[in-house]
Amino acid sequence: MDMAQSTLFESRLTSLKFLHRGKVRDLYAVGEDKLLVIQSDRLSAFDVILPDPIPGKGAVLTALSNFWFARLGRVIPNHLTGVAPESVVTPAEREQVAGRAMVVRKFKPLMIEAVVRGYIIGSGWSDYQKTGAICGIMLPPGLKQAEKLPQPIFTPASKAPAGQHDENITYGDVEKIVGKDLAAQVRAISIRLYSDAADYARGKGIIIADTKFEFGTDAQGKLYLIDEALTPDSSRFWPADQYRTGVSPPSFDKQFVRDWLDASGWDHEPPPPELPGEVVAETAAKYREAYERVTGERFDTYLQRMGVMDESDWETCAVNLERLRKEHG
Repeated sequence: MDMAQSTLFESRLTSLKFLHRGKVRDLYAVGEDKLLVIQSDRLSAFDVILPDPIPGKGAVLTALSNFWFARLGRVIPNHLTGVAPESVVTPAEREQVAGRAMVVRKFKPLMIEAVVRGYIIGSGWSDYQKTGAICGIMLPPGLKQAEKLPQPIFTPASKAPAGQHDENITYGDVEKIVGKDLAAQVRAISIRLYSDAADYARGKGIIIADTKFEFGTDAQGKLYLIDEALTPDSSRFWPADQYRTGVSPPSFDKQFVRDWLDASGWDHEPPPPELPGEVVAETAAKYREAYERVTGERFDTYLQRMGVMDESDWETCAVNLERLRKEHG
């Protein structure tokens, strides 16, 4: 199995009704009340889908989400059903879902992104430099880039249509969108989820600087955690042993790609540039390392357990990634 065969840019299922293709996920209907969510290897940056898939990325997102859903289930229920994705597609389509998909309950999504920040970085750092606040929350003066905040803060964002940029909003905006009671639930649960995950990850040598949660409700209005949870796509993961303030720390997420894109001179508008081979390879390695550090399991062990590839397949893929790093290093 070469690298091209081990990636999935877009799924092409015919046995289920296609519903939606997002920046990363493809959605299909499973009956009236469930969805098949396929995590592709697409990578988006600055809300634009890049042309180059990242080998193994979809599997990392799925595996890490499942890990966190299980670990944080005591805080809030989630949308997982326990139905095997391979059981809802044809045998010929199983390769497209193995290790990278989940069958979930269909809920009504809240039209906000529940962002929690424990450190000041990214758009939060930009807003703080301009106003001394993030999403209307005033912060102490004199904070440095990447500095730990006195306590985690809830800094929500709007859910922008495809191709548009999400925007930071205030808690008052959230109350207007979802109502005061639900807004209070979302804020409290989001901060608890982040705090519990950050404490666990710190013990594994990872700082979770910030993360984004998404929530949905059932017909009775009960709140559920949906989408993905605490992955390199929805979070900033920093190696604790390389952390320092005053700079943007190295990370296990797509910040590596964002930095390369900024250095390339791209204006963040379509079409995006192609990624060099070494950037693809290094990004794939960062995603795998994030999984391995958080869970303590080798990523190839997960792939073999899911039936994605056998040991020889994985070794070939790993050799190809290493070759790219050496050729372009």
